[in-house]
Amino acid sequence: MFTGLDHVAIVVPDTDEALKTFRDKLGLTLLYSEVVNNGTTRLTHLDAGNCHVQLVQPLTPDSPLHAHIAERGIHLHHICFKAENVDDAMAEAPSHGLPLAQTKPHQGTQGKRAFFIDASATEGVRVEVTGV
Repeated sequence: MFTGLDHVAIVVPDTDEALKTFRDKLGLTLLYSEVVNNGTTRLTHLDAGNCHVQLVQPLTPDSPLHAHIAERGIHLHHICFKAENVDDAMAEAPSHGLPLAQTKPHQGTQGKRAFFIDASATEGVRVEVTGV
């Protein structure tokens, strides 16, 4: 169902501050940054070799990501696997005991479509699946 790891996402309150660690101290190369989902979220990708590190910053006061940050601080938010076809993976996941956390794909990075698997099926780890 999956073709590899796409990214690991870290939720942060301020991308510029997080870059001081992930880019400046750890030496990861900044690839791109974009605002998605109608201006609600900034996604910043850094090159980690075989996958990306994605910094996820909420941009609107009503974003549920603020609750994640308030509860746990900066933390690993999810891991994301690649699939050749998001629609096929979304249809196939439940047959593997992976119920979906949403009924239709959302906009991922660089216009790719993506979906989340219900974390109750993945040991509490948030898992996203995106197209290649």
